[in-house]
Amino acid sequence: MPSLLVPIPSPARASRAASLGSTAARRVSRRVARIASASSSSSDEISSRRRDRNPAATRLRELLAGPDIVQTPCAHDALSASLIERAGFKAGFMSGFCVSAARLAMPDAGLISYGEMADVGRTVCEGAFYHLTLVPVRPPVSPGFPFIGDADDGYGNAMNAKRTTRGYAAAGFAGLLMEDQVAPKACGHTRNRRVIPRADAVARVRAACDERDEGPNGDIVIFARSDSRSAESLEEALWRVAAFADAGADALFIDALRSREEMEAFCKIAPGVPKMANMLEGGGATPICSPDELRDMGFKVVAYPLSLLMASTRAMENTLRTIRDEGYPDESTLGTFEEIKDVIGFNAYYAEEARYDTTRAANANAAAAAGSGSTGGEAAYDAAFDALCEDDPSADECKVFD
Repeated sequence: MPSLLVPIPSPARASRAASLGSTAARRVSRRVARIASASSSSSDEISSRRRDRNPAATRLRELLAGPDIVQTPCAHDALSASLIERAGFKAGFMSGFCVSAARLAMPDAGLISYGEMADVGRTVCEGAFYHLTLVPVRPPVSPGFPFIGDADDGYGNAMNAKRTTRGYAAAGFAGLLMEDQVAPKACGHTRNRRVIPRADAVARVRAACDERDEGPNGDIVIFARSDSRSAESLEEALWRVAAFADAGADALFIDALRSREEMEAFCKIAPGVPKMANMLEGGGATPICSPDELRDMGFKVVAYPLSLLMASTRAMENTLRTIRDEGYPDESTLGTFEEIKDVIGFNAYYAEEARYDTTRAANANAAAAAGSGSTGGEAAYDAAFDALCEDDPSADECKVFD
């Protein structure tokens, strides 16, 4: 369709809306009218209540409005999600490629379903939030750790896209990434990618944005992705992301850009709308750039899609080879049992459990009998008992310390 492959001129957004046709132009007008009407106090109150339902989305919007580029390593399960938070990152991403590999041992080729992705998403969001809250010294209530969920192609038409948006918000995601591929979709840097027509692609994004604005599950940040750079041309991809911004997308992404010049051209589209970059490890189409280089180009978010999956896969292969050939793994590559207990959360769990333990006296006597050699979970118990005795020195549990 050569007539469609014309880069959109860079006038005002209203001209772009007009190029989408009268229906889309009316859509933009309605969005402007809604924004204007939202200045009333009642609308502000409703909006505030809705956004309060998703503190992770609120936190992600704060990060997108801040000065720094947001690095988002990609998780594939609750453990990898909690490790991302534990390592000090401010946000994470749940990768469809990695979830399909970890849950199904199958390629990212449209084989995994909405239900399976939403199910993993719930555990990913819970895994990060669990590690934010389950610590021996309980912090003040803090916003949920923000994860962006890969929503593939929305799992169908515009109505499916609305359901996916609703489900991802309910799962606890701060944001979602939705693309314009046909079904079955394909991984972004692999072959055989095709995209749906322009009007359908815009409708899909519009439906997701409507669910964000009107749905029952609170705010969620909409990242709109186009795969048309590989399927058709750079010019088509630039047109589409501009149209996605006009349809209400909160952030934009073009997959598999092939040069720094293409990346810079992308960042010039829809000024003020955050742009996402994807640093595919090990040989993708997009040049690998540092966070500072990406920020200088105009990017606001950068994903590292395969780092954790590739690192864990290689480590498992090496360990299995050692067990097979030598009969026992190399413990220097594994860490200790105490270390893995701490990573998974046993020690924090013990401290939390002590708040509800009805056998504290027996546990206190056991800890005292063990002397000063207690570590890990026992140390967490000791801290809990110390706090208890400070509050009520006359408690039976505290007599062992007299």
